[in-house]
Amino acid sequence: MCSLQCPSDCSSQDVTDDEGVVKLTKCGHSLHKLCARMMAESKQYFIPCPMCKTVHGVRLGNQPDGVMEIFIVNDSLPGFDCGTIIITYRFGGGIQGREHPNPGHPYRAHAFPRRAFLPDNERGNKILQLLEVAWQRRLIFTVGTSITSGLENVITWNEIHHKTEWENYHGHGYPDPAYLDNVTMELELQGVTEADLESNANRSLE
Repeated sequence: MCSLQCPSDCSSQDVTDDEGVVKLTKCGHSLHKLCARMMAESKQYFIPCPMCKTVHGVRLGNQPDGVMEIFIVNDSLPGFDCGTIIITYRFGGGIQGREHPNPGHPYRAHAFPRRAFLPDNERGNKILQLLEVAWQRRLIFTVGTSITSGLENVITWNEIHHKTEWENYHGHGYPDPAYLDNVTMELELQGVTEADLESNANRSLE
C-alpha cells in the first residue's frame, strides 16, 4: 500500500485526467483514481476494495452453463425444527472459454449432480435467494483444479461453501451453528447482499 499523497504506482506516463484520489461509496475507503479505473477495467467493471474487500459494482464469475434445482422435504436437519431445502446442481462437460484457465481445452463435470442442504425457515430461505443471485452471476462454481480430488480442468466450488451432507460425517453437514452466518459472509465477499434481494423485489413491482 502506497501513500495517497504520492502519484499512483499504476501511472506509467503523465495522465492528468487520472490524477487524484477517489472514495468508494459503499465502504468509504479511498484510493488513487487511476488505480480504481485500472481495477475496474481488469475485473469487468467491478472493484473489490483493497482494504476491506467490499465489492463495488456487480461481480460476475465464469461458471459454466448448468441447472440449479430446488426441492423441499418435511424432514428436519440436525439442529433445526423445520423442513429442509435441497439444492441440486447439474452440469455437463464442455469447452473452456476465454474466461477460463485453459481456453479451448475441454472441462469435465466431475462428481455431479451435487446436492446441498438448508433449513426451510426464514433465514434458510433468505440464503437460498442470495444463492440464486450468486448462481445468476455465475459465482458458485468455476473451472480449475479440484482441491479434494486434485483433478484438473473440472468444475469446482468457488469460495461459497455449501453443506453437502445431511449429518456432519466429514465436516460438511449439520449441526453447525455458525454455518448460516459464515455463508452469508462469503456471499457478501462475492458482492451478493440483501440489497440485491430488495432491488430484485423493486424491479418485479415495476
